[in-house]
Formats: sequence, C-alpha cells, structure tokens
Amino acid sequence: MAKFRINVVSERCKSCGYCIKFCPKHVLSVGSEVNAKGYEYVVAEKQEDCVGCLTCGRICPDGAIEIYKED
Repeated sequence: MAKFRINVVSERCKSCGYCIKFCPKHVLSVGSEVNAKGYEYVVAEKQEDCVGCLTCGRICPDGAIEIYKED
C-alpha cells in the first residue's frame, strides 16, 4: 500500500481551517508554532493516516499544502 506525505508550507498557511474540516481521515490540525505572519499554521498530526485523496491540497486557498506519494 502506498504511503503519502503531506507538506504544509508554513509561511503560506493562514490557518483558515478548510483543510482540517474537509480531511476525511482527520490527519491535519492547527499546530502550536507561529509563522512570520503571526498565524498558528496547520500540521500533519496523523501523517500515517493519510490516504492521498488530495482534498486538503485542493481546498487550500493559499496553495500551502503539498502531497507526495512515497514508495
């Protein structure tokens, strides 16, 4: 089974929460660190649960989420 890796570009994230709300596997959450703009950015807390549906990357208005397939 393929594994997927989510990379959140912290400086683009404004913590709108769309990715968290629409992730079917509840992989993402708001982290505790703050980016240069003062937002607590999203992190992939349950990375191992990602099924690679790409919903988070598509819904992100700032293009802050990248999803990679790992072999």
